[in-house]
Amino acid sequence: MNGDDACAEGALAAGCSFFAGYPITPSTEISEHLALRLPEVDGVYIQMEDELASIAAVLGASAAGARAMTATSGPGLSLMLENLGLGIILELPCVIVDVQRGSPSTGLPTMPGQSDVMQVRWGSHGDYEIAAYSPWSPQEMFDLTILAFNIADRYRIPVVLLADEVVGHMVERVVIPSSEKIDHWGRKRPSTSTDQNFEPFRPDNEDLVPPMAHAGEGYRVHFTGLTHDERGYPQMSAEAHHQLVTRLVEKVRTNAEAIIRYKSYHLEDAKIVVVSYGCTARSAHHAVREARQSGIPVGLLRLISLWPFPETLFHQIAQSTDRFIVAEMNLGQMSREVERCIRQPVSGVYHAGGTMIPPDPILTAIREAA
Repeated sequence: MNGDDACAEGALAAGCSFFAGYPITPSTEISEHLALRLPEVDGVYIQMEDELASIAAVLGASAAGARAMTATSGPGLSLMLENLGLGIILELPCVIVDVQRGSPSTGLPTMPGQSDVMQVRWGSHGDYEIAAYSPWSPQEMFDLTILAFNIADRYRIPVVLLADEVVGHMVERVVIPSSEKIDHWGRKRPSTSTDQNFEPFRPDNEDLVPPMAHAGEGYRVHFTGLTHDERGYPQMSAEAHHQLVTRLVEKVRTNAEAIIRYKSYHLEDAKIVVVSYGCTARSAHHAVREARQSGIPVGLLRLISLWPFPETLFHQIAQSTDRFIVAEMNLGQMSREVERCIRQPVSGVYHAGGTMIPPDPILTAIREAA
């Protein structure tokens, strides 16, 4: 199946029961697939009037207990970013799929891009942390959608699946395991009875994640986008704001090791490391294989999670590596994060979008670095 359909099937396997969205290339197949499949599993599909309404509906469904998702591309993501901040301050778990295309503005609707990387991290206003995963195959579209739901529920955060048009429309074999083999972590739930003393935003242990009571279960739950206290009621003081926002940020940073995913290839003896993600990592993998066949000590670090950024990992790799090359379908967004961590310049293989980066320019950069 293609990557978009695999994403939709991954959502169903994860227990997604609600989808709200607005059609946009190249993610529309996700909506179309779920429009057919969700009614078959007693789920709810709603085509909303626009992307602002879509993310609002998803947050409402999450507050009521549903595993909820939407799917879009760059222009639609821009419209969702205000309510992404609402989901973060209300700690409402959900999944946002962004199948990237050539940007900015309307750009190249039917062609690939990887230029929403920083928009996902910094696009909403205020201080926050985000989790975002980048699949490089239809199989990972399936697998990472499930992981995205699990991470969202465990840490009460919105999670982004940051795909691209190539992977979304690529057709490959996808293995769908039996339901008993699929992880389903679930949300931390209140241990107290539904009494008036329940505080829905008070974390109960060192992971900084509060138990989640769903609207309609009998708990007193108050939701507001304003700065709030642990009861959920507005608290208009600098001290309360600092306490709340610091916890929202730290609950991701503290648990970053459990959220981060990556895969390394031939790093054991590598003096040159290529860093890549998504569809571009497929070309990078091919280039690294060819370079190694000619005796160049090069390896590949494929970022599966883009956010949180694996800073500790880069610090470790930099101790034994001479050169870093970052290949990405934008003009160097993630390369700046690599430079920040290793504190040395990196070589870049960049393209603004519209076509997949082939292996040859990456192989050329490897040979020049050698």
